[in-house]
Amino acid sequence: MNSTHPPLVTHWIDNARNPGASPRRGPLVDPATGTLTAEVALAGDAECKAAIASAAAAWPAWAATPVLTRARLMFRFKDLLERHRDEIARLITREHGKVLADAAGSLQRGIENVEFACGIADLLKGEFSAEVGTGVDTWSVREPLGVCAGITPFNFPTMVPLWMFPLAIACGNTFVLKPSDKTPSAALFMAGLLAEAGAPPGVLNVLQGDQIAAEALLHDQRVAAVSFVGSTPVAERVYREGTARGKRVQALGGAKNHLVVMPDADLDQAADALLSAAYGSAGERCMAVSVGVLVGDCADAIVAKLVERIAAIKVGAGTEPDAEMGPLVTAAHRARVLDCIASGVAEGASLVCDGRTLPLAAGPGCFVGPTLFDRVEAGMRIYREEIFGPVLSLVRVPSLAAATALVNAHEYANGVAIFTRDGGAAREFARRAAIGMVGINVPIPVPMAFHSFGGWRRSLFGDTAIYGREGVHFYTRLKTVTARWPSTRAGVDLQFPTMK
Repeated sequence: MNSTHPPLVTHWIDNARNPGASPRRGPLVDPATGTLTAEVALAGDAECKAAIASAAAAWPAWAATPVLTRARLMFRFKDLLERHRDEIARLITREHGKVLADAAGSLQRGIENVEFACGIADLLKGEFSAEVGTGVDTWSVREPLGVCAGITPFNFPTMVPLWMFPLAIACGNTFVLKPSDKTPSAALFMAGLLAEAGAPPGVLNVLQGDQIAAEALLHDQRVAAVSFVGSTPVAERVYREGTARGKRVQALGGAKNHLVVMPDADLDQAADALLSAAYGSAGERCMAVSVGVLVGDCADAIVAKLVERIAAIKVGAGTEPDAEMGPLVTAAHRARVLDCIASGVAEGASLVCDGRTLPLAAGPGCFVGPTLFDRVEAGMRIYREEIFGPVLSLVRVPSLAAATALVNAHEYANGVAIFTRDGGAAREFARRAAIGMVGINVPIPVPMAFHSFGGWRRSLFGDTAIYGREGVHFYTRLKTVTARWPSTRAGVDLQFPTMK
């Protein structure tokens, strides 16, 4: 590779790669080696306007396109995603660092949302009531909004965009996608596949960039709706700024997901679940379990099982065939995770396994090994904040009631799980947990595509969850028609209208 001219990841406007006129570029660094692999074009004002204008120009014709035509586009797009599965997984691993199997798995969960969008003809069916009054019928339809936008995070370069644009487009909208400037290539690749599947120019545009691009999507009056996934402070600002400009906004923020282990649980199963959910994708998941809540006398046994299993986890570059956990996405993010670990030590938590001692952590990559804290207290920073790294904190509580109160007191309310053999305890916990997504003996309760994903409290800003039927409602608006075809003229009637 010529170091003076690294490959450029471009925008996608009007069904073509577009480098844009802006000279701004962002580096793309292999997280496993720390080496520069490419650059990404960062949009300026001209590129932002061009992408939005393209979507706006395409919308009237696309909204008028028969729903079966839109559904068939999704079928073809799904087929292309599956045929290019390995290539897309490699793009994800190269820029994010997660192991190939994890990258492929996240893509599969995204493809399931395309499958859901394939059924849009049924999903958009309205309701009809005949003879609500004499000679009067009423029916409802759901109509597209116009230009929609998505702002997506670095950790799921395909899955989260696929939560958004396939359903929005199937509903009759056009879409501008702004992926993370840390992991931009997969979005560009998917845009090419959608064009190959038959999407007209302007139906999907990809705007590479940073805050400038995000602000343009929030401020431009041609954008009717914005879907965002990222950190809570940014999600709150996106929601506030977008709604202030009259846009429909759903903004998914941070998380601090708990897994409650009851004394009667299968402790081997619970230990496996804790490690899988805490250290998968190096903890860079909004549904990662970062807190284990150990109830009663099971704590010491769980800790011993965790330590034994952590020692066997293989950490390495995502392309290594035996690697189970890869690096963090950037050196800056690694530095923040290390700072959080140091704060846990300083505040008195018991550091059982120290990921800073991993031999790879001393190299040029962005590695941190699996880290385990025991006897964590609710006031500690490692408990309060979303670390977004391979750090698992264990809190000991005396009862299920105490565990439920702990979970419900946290500002984040994305996901929670309980492991138990007691159906009554599980039912009680699921009923009382004030959390958006609950798992029973399932550590990462991400709903399938035909349900919807979303937390409570400071994990979600907006009135609708993402994808599933809630996604259909987000990307459409309701119109209700009441009609009468009278055979005789009724005459003037100034009374309040009632059905007779």
